[in-house]
Amino acid sequence: MNRLKEKFNSEVTQNLVKHFNYSSVMEVPKIDKIVVNMGVGDAVQNTKVLDDAVEELQAITGQKPLITKAKKSVATFRLREGMPIGAKTTLRGERMYDFLDKLISVSLPRVRDFRGVSKSAFDGRGNYTLGVKEQLIFPEIDYDRVSKIRGMDIVIVTTANTDEEARELLTQFGMPFQK
Repeated sequence: MNRLKEKFNSEVTQNLVKHFNYSSVMEVPKIDKIVVNMGVGDAVQNTKVLDDAVEELQAITGQKPLITKAKKSVATFRLREGMPIGAKTTLRGERMYDFLDKLISVSLPRVRDFRGVSKSAFDGRGNYTLGVKEQLIFPEIDYDRVSKIRGMDIVIVTTANTDEEARELLTQFGMPFQK
């Protein structure tokens, strides 16, 4: 069993029940899924760039990404509807906890001048979005094989009803928020 899942079952649930005075442990918010999205705007000119992004995303998440396509045509970007422009992966269950553990304990501390993640990146419904500027912070990415530094969005979807509940849940897991 995963370290974070064990921590959630043993400590986090009790702490959240005490903190928010829930009547049942079933009311405690959980992490539902984590979506990792990498937009590749250069894929319009060169489709090989997308293959590199897919490969990197697969190495980071341990799961084959889905190629996302453009919903609308935008003439200024030379973009037509249905063109592949990114990749995303939805992580659930064990892989989700493994990824979150790796993100909190290994990857985020590797960010240059890291002072914690923003407290204001919640969406009002208990979901947290984190933007990563470069894929090099993940240990699976070999620096010498990277053709271009790309960022990605990591969305942590929780079952929490409010941002306060979600923030407390992620803090209990060890998410390094800014002071």
